[in-house]
Amino acid sequence: MFFSHWMPTSQTWTETVKAKLGATVTLPCQLEDSIIGHRVLWYKADDEDADFEELAGSMGLHEWTSKSFNNRVYIQKISDNDASLVITDVSKDDIGRYRCEIINGEEETLHDYELMVESDIPEGVVFPYSPHGGRYSLNFERAEKACADQGAVVASFEQLFQQWEDGFDWCNAGWLNDGTVQYPINKPREPCGGSQNGPGLRNYGKRNKKTSRYDVFCYVSKQNGHFYWLVQPERLSFDEAVQACLDDGAEIAKVGHMYAAWRLEGYDRCDAGWLADGSVRYPIANPRKNCSPTEAAVRFVGFPDKKKKSYGVYCFRPEQ
Repeated sequence: MFFSHWMPTSQTWTETVKAKLGATVTLPCQLEDSIIGHRVLWYKADDEDADFEELAGSMGLHEWTSKSFNNRVYIQKISDNDASLVITDVSKDDIGRYRCEIINGEEETLHDYELMVESDIPEGVVFPYSPHGGRYSLNFERAEKACADQGAVVASFEQLFQQWEDGFDWCNAGWLNDGTVQYPINKPREPCGGSQNGPGLRNYGKRNKKTSRYDVFCYVSKQNGHFYWLVQPERLSFDEAVQACLDDGAEIAKVGHMYAAWRLEGYDRCDAGWLADGSVRYPIANPRKNCSPTEAAVRFVGFPDKKKKSYGVYCFRPEQ
């Protein structure tokens, strides 16, 4: 029988546990002494305001689990003092509060957990940007416009920090939306803040938004549309590339479209193509010989002469 339950606490502590989507997670629940002869109950509450509902339990050889978990949970009992809960194939529905209650007569021992489920798929991507005018040419207002022109916004410190934790390394300083100028370093070296300093975000602090000139870090989330390489029999000039996408019922893709497709969808193509800002780039999600052999990246070819017919084109078709 499964029911809502509230319990007073006698010995209790709370811990946050993080698990990856689809992984297996263990919520520890142990005593210093044996739990043989004790009653063990596990409870779950979906959020802070909800009541705890019985999830699993054991008493001697008798064990039970909630049918709502479809046989994905069990009490592992790898030793006489262990009553840890194992959840397999973790899903977003598993997010919530968990409580282990071990009862021995009138004494209770409680372990509380907050389970957070993380996806390996990020919600967005930070990318560095400098326009055709060259490096360190943007004041803050122009930086905002540069990101907007590429279907993005100026990144926040939190967004840049999260991507730095994922390995982002870039040696050019750029604006963030709080008016500071920073850059992420994972591989310390002399030209990038010195080889003696550890990895981290190098911070120039707040700069004059009107007179200071830097690059910018933009942020783009998943796009509502289709990013693709347009197959063409011949290479195109920039104007021809723009028209080719229009003729295909789409628009020439922006830099933000390419980064979103590369980072969030794993888009991979080893063909350099025009983008809306007049740059030529190509996205590599699977590094290989002659195609960004050392790392997954959006490769930047440059801002070539727009009349030059040496490249293909990437298009973007918004969802209707």
